[in-house]
Amino acid sequence: MGTDTVRTDADDEAAGRRREQRGWYFYDWACSVYSTSVLTVFLGPYLTSVAEEAADAEGFVHPLGIPVRAGSFFPYSVSLSVIVAVLVMPLVGAAADRTGRKKPLLATAAYVGATATTAMFFLGGDRYLLGGVLLVVANAAQSVAMMLYNSYLPQIAPPEERDAVSSRGWAFGYASGSLMLIVNLVLYLAHDSFSVSESTAVRICLASAGVWWGAFALIPLRRLRDRRPAKTSTEAGGTGGEATGNPIAPGFRQLAATIRDMRRHPLTLAFLLAYLVYNDGIQTVISQASIYGSKELGLGQSTLIVAVLLVQVLAVAGALTMGRLARTYGAKRTILGSLVAWTLTLAAGYFLPAGAPVWFFVLAAGIGLVLGGSQALSRSLFSHLVPPGKEAEYFSAYEMSDRGMSWLGPLLFGLTYQLTGSYRDAIISLVAFFVIGFALLARVPVRRAISDAGNPVPTRI
Repeated sequence: MGTDTVRTDADDEAAGRRREQRGWYFYDWACSVYSTSVLTVFLGPYLTSVAEEAADAEGFVHPLGIPVRAGSFFPYSVSLSVIVAVLVMPLVGAAADRTGRKKPLLATAAYVGATATTAMFFLGGDRYLLGGVLLVVANAAQSVAMMLYNSYLPQIAPPEERDAVSSRGWAFGYASGSLMLIVNLVLYLAHDSFSVSESTAVRICLASAGVWWGAFALIPLRRLRDRRPAKTSTEAGGTGGEATGNPIAPGFRQLAATIRDMRRHPLTLAFLLAYLVYNDGIQTVISQASIYGSKELGLGQSTLIVAVLLVQVLAVAGALTMGRLARTYGAKRTILGSLVAWTLTLAAGYFLPAGAPVWFFVLAAGIGLVLGGSQALSRSLFSHLVPPGKEAEYFSAYEMSDRGMSWLGPLLFGLTYQLTGSYRDAIISLVAFFVIGFALLARVPVRRAISDAGNPVPTRI
């Protein structure tokens, strides 16, 4: 009788965990349309055109009296959103770990972001300042929400399941982004058939991403559950200092406290450094590929949009396939293999002939197959290296590596083009991030890092 009770309790626990995992996947499904439709495809060109409409004769707009070239307003707004996120994430992460109430914080961040995105429907005429404010709010809110979302992974998946669970989350996100992008492209390309202007079609596409985000966020918010905060070793020893102090401490002070705590786990910090380097390369390829395609290869906007859709579709298969490879070869080896693939893809991109969209689609396919998997497995591997009870705090640092620190790649890309006048040289310069990231990751003894963090070591890692 006792054995049956134990078995029933274990079955109930496993069923509850699977239910949480399915709910967790749906947050990626909810918010990925923002990254795909808003940031990658529609908002940059549209907000730039709005700023150009408001510009003076010299092509400048003047937010807060500061002269800014209309073409620079969008990237400056993105940069400002990163600064806001960097200030807020450590504060929210520490508060989530300290109180154990992640779900209300996740709900707040998600619906602030979704509301700001939906309000982009009103971005018309010369309202570039409205667009900038909404972009800053939405982008910062998404970063905060993703930090909280990622921090659930070690709580809802035991070590042996994390690679697969993380990969499924990324696959859900890419599938969602692909589906909504198809719907948006139909509206955008056939806007006359729907009796709306091109500008109105874009604003509908932007707003629909916010509605989608808010609607599907209800699923994870119903299924995920808060847990009582774990008592960390820092708290037990009574030497927390700022790391366990006032949860309303400024963001940079909390970030400094988190980094000081990370110094007690140098191998975790070593992995984070490797991730910072190679992810900088990944993010730069994503953001600059369209410039390379249009300026160097002479490809049209429709070709570039189809290439983005191809990346989204193949990233689903890539994330799931690399998740299965990780079960056989381990997450670290699989990530290292993906970095080799990234290097080869960039090398092939250097030799692409101009005016040949088919070969650009082949390049997009190569990016898609390694994009989702390399990011998903990096997330799951990092989850093993986080000390218990500090998930949100450490994932705030991880999220800043993912979003807030990716500036070296664009800088190198821009400097290389400035010095050589060649986008081919600029794109091949990004190989350095994958080579250096490979070398740094290869040196991290992940089994010892997991053990030093106080977590059980999986059979295959």
